[in-house]
Amino acid sequence: MSAPPPLQIREANAHLAAVHRRAAELEARLEAAECTVRAQAERLARHDQHLSAALDELGRAKDREIAALREQLLTSEAAVQSLQAAVRQRDKLIEQLQPRAELLQDLCRRRPPLAGLLATLAEAERLGPLPASDSLPGGSSSPLANSTGEEEDRDELEPSVFGTTV
Repeated sequence: MSAPPPLQIREANAHLAAVHRRAAELEARLEAAECTVRAQAERLARHDQHLSAALDELGRAKDREIAALREQLLTSEAAVQSLQAAVRQRDKLIEQLQPRAELLQDLCRRRPPLAGLLATLAEAERLGPLPASDSLPGGSSSPLANSTGEEEDRDELEPSVFGTTV
């Protein structure tokens, strides 16, 4: 084995130095990449923690809102039941008052003729009692008798018939 020529040794040394520089450069780039990856991993971990905390808070807020809505639903259902009971009670009252309302409507429809009758009775009362039957012309025994001969069948009306009827 013979010794390699000095030119080959220099070329080999230059090549080794270039390989060494390239290895150092790649190691530096690897270290930078590893730092970047570590920084990104840390950021992702912090972001995951924030998202996890936000998700937990969102879950708690959802649970609180569900509880509040359930409470509101129970309150609303109680109010609905109370209102339904009030409606049933009022319907029962309306059912009880309906015959009286119909009676009052019937009275209101009959009021004008009744007022006329009362006015006529008041006028009759104002006129006073009837005169005695012997002072009537024609000799009839009752001023209310008609000409059909039924005078004997009718009861005589007393003057107090038109008394205090108003």
